[in-house]
Amino acid sequence: MHWNTINSVVQIGEILEKSHTQPIVIFKHSYRCGISSMAFDRLKRYWNAEEMEHVEAYTIDVIGDREVSYAIADELGVRHESPQLLVVKNGQVVYHDSHMGIQYDPLKAAVQG
Repeated sequence: MHWNTINSVVQIGEILEKSHTQPIVIFKHSYRCGISSMAFDRLKRYWNAEEMEHVEAYTIDVIGDREVSYAIADELGVRHESPQLLVVKNGQVVYHDSHMGIQYDPLKAAVQG
């Protein structure tokens, strides 16, 4: 699975526009945090390409791109956390979780629901 990178506030509007035609998954990640690395590794390990073929996935480096990370939290009305997983459809967050609550099955249900 290819994870695109969000590293500019300008991209947020473009990505939210895409969410009207396909589900968007955003993983807010800190490369300095062991829990974040563990959650992201687990997510990638269980990711099923066939189940998620219509999904576009993104990461945000919450340290390197802090402004972007907070901007997406403000835009979507979801409290900033790290690590954090967001599923966006039609410009709205339909699912989010953080830390060790990040699991593949609830993500899949949100994407397919």
